[in-house]
Amino acid sequence: MDEDVARMGREELVAEVLALRAAIRTHRDSSGHDLCWHHPDLWGTLPERVDPEIAVPPWPRFMRGCVAYRQSLDDEAPGAATHDAEHDERSR
Repeated sequence: MDEDVARMGREELVAEVLALRAAIRTHRDSSGHDLCWHHPDLWGTLPERVDPEIAVPPWPRFMRGCVAYRQSLDDEAPGAATHDAEHDERSR
């Protein structure tokens, strides 16, 4: 799957690393409601072009997952700032 990397020259490899780092930073720096969305731009850094076949849980399970994720943020980032905006107020 990653045979193309072995054929890349130094300049191509540097460009690839920079693109991957930029995509990872964009994902890492997501905040507020953007934390709840999938990130196809990050997936787009991969050389293979596929339509991801995502599976979406039924609403009750999905919402339990959202609550569990939010609770994990309390544990893992207890000092995080509060983003007190409604979902439709975000700048997407």
